[in-house]
Amino acid sequence: MQFDFQKMTSLQVFEFLTGTVVPRPIALVTTLSASGAPNAAPYSFFNIMGIEPPVLALTVLPGPGGTLKDTGRNIRETGQFVVNLVSEDIAEAMNVTCIDAPADVDEMRLAKLAAAPSEKVAPQRLAASPVAFECEMFQEVPLSTNQFIAIGRIVVAHVSDRYVIDAGKQQFDTPALKLIGGMHGAKWYARTSDLFAMDRPAWATWPRKT
Repeated sequence: MQFDFQKMTSLQVFEFLTGTVVPRPIALVTTLSASGAPNAAPYSFFNIMGIEPPVLALTVLPGPGGTLKDTGRNIRETGQFVVNLVSEDIAEAMNVTCIDAPADVDEMRLAKLAAAPSEKVAPQRLAASPVAFECEMFQEVPLSTNQFIAIGRIVVAHVSDRYVIDAGKQQFDTPALKLIGGMHGAKWYARTSDLFAMDRPAWATWPRKT
């Protein structure tokens, strides 16, 4: 069965993409408004996108009624944000930050998530997040009204000490992070504990007829 995206509504496209592109890593984004009000919200239209410079990207979708979400407005106003990765330990707290609270409500306090100071950006990171990326706005890619891709340049990363195996070699106990991913619908998530490995093939040793 095929689906013609040019004949689909934005809601239909959303349901299709979130139901098929899984699992998606979750960015619990912390920002500050121009007046200094903190905000936290999760985004699963997110991933790393480059290494030179090191960048990640997240898509800020329109809020209810097509309005610009607090996260998008804060990023535009300040040019800074922090991406906190979500582990099983803070999954329920992450879900609380999804709430449609007024702009002056601190979702971190609502979710009982303790903040920790960042090194190079104003927004604080989440102390309980195993990995956090401090970002400065690198480029904005407009998509439609109140919807854009925020490409952030990673300036500092934080990894909890207990997950660092060898800092010099950037080796981490990745399975122990217990990160979760977004699945289908609005409430399904996946754990990353069921793993398997495959060696990458090399052309020089690939069996073939001469």
